[in-house]
Order: sequence, then structure tokens, then C-alpha cells
Amino acid sequence: MAEDSSKELFEFFQKMWNPMSFPIPGMFQPTMSVEEVEKKIVELQSVENWLKMNLNFVQMTVKTLEMQKSALQTIQESAAATQQPPKKSKDDSRS
Repeated sequence: MAEDSSKELFEFFQKMWNPMSFPIPGMFQPTMSVEEVEKKIVELQSVENWLKMNLNFVQMTVKTLEMQKSALQTIQESAAATQQPPKKSKDDSRS
């Protein structure tokens, strides 16, 4: 019984400290084999590549939106400038 409760306690702490459930070698868990470690490395590299790809996509989207914002501001500023009546110069007021 004491062994079961210590195992449950270890599982509780592992879930708290390691929510993704990656195996944590330690004194309560036997060390994994080389094949298991290599498999986990490949899995994590796949996740890393997926995250990098998504990061690049998000960065590209942000840059596209920044360019769109700049273009819209330029269009709005030029439209506002064309709608303002021309200013009278000092020479025009003498006539």
C-alpha cells in the first residue's frame, strides 16, 4: 500500500511539474533505453520544427498587416489632403 501511495504522489508531482507528460528520469522512474531517448528526441525535433514554421507564419502575417496599415494610412492622408480647400496665399488676398 505504501508503494501505491508513493507512486500516486510521484504521478501527481510529475503532472504538476511536467504537464506535457514528457518522461522525467529520476529515482522513482527507471532510466529509459537509448532507443526510447532517440525516439523522444525525434518527436521533440518534429514539434520544434512545427513551432518554428508557425512562428515564421505569424511573423510574416504581422509584417503583411504592418504593410497594409502603412498603405491605408498613406491613402487616408492623401485623400484628406485632396479634400481640404487650397490655402490662399498673401498675393491672392490683394487682388
